[in-house]
Amino acid sequence: MNLNKPNLDLRRWTAPEPAFNDFVIAHQPALLAYVTGLTGGDRGRAEDVVQETYIRAWRHFEMLRSRQGSLFGWLVRVAHNLVIDGHRARRARPTEVDAEVGPVPEADQSEQVLSRLVVLQALATLPPEQRQALAATYLRDRTAAEAAAVLGVPVGTVKSRVYYGLRRLRAALDAEALAR
Repeated sequence: MNLNKPNLDLRRWTAPEPAFNDFVIAHQPALLAYVTGLTGGDRGRAEDVVQETYIRAWRHFEMLRSRQGSLFGWLVRVAHNLVIDGHRARRARPTEVDAEVGPVPEADQSEQVLSRLVVLQALATLPPEQRQALAATYLRDRTAAEAAAVLGVPVGTVKSRVYYGLRRLRAALDAEALAR
């Protein structure tokens, strides 16, 4: 990731709103990518941090306009501090538990293991093309276009393979449920 974005010379603008909008548009994608990495891929938390960063930038906009140096560097430092502050706050505050509910019992993993085995057996009954299309879209969380690029087939082919694969998978799982 390139953190050396070209600096905007905000001193040449007179109206704060258009200048600030240009400032946000210029830096938001790189800042969001940086903060997403800091938050371990948590996109929602990263968006919250970026939003708070821009609120602080808005509050200090006059100072930023007259500031020498990298404006993007200032944004990165503020966002980094916000992520660190959030991490420290979560570590310092104990997890709140409702006294009436009591401790949550440990979940039994056997049901999950059994469900996984049943799904894997049902997937094995599918033709390889349908199984690959389902794996590329659902298991690897790709769009049909991304899966098509990976599999080297047209998007429509991926969509039809997913559609018919899901139908066969449902039928296999229904047959397994009836057999129980």
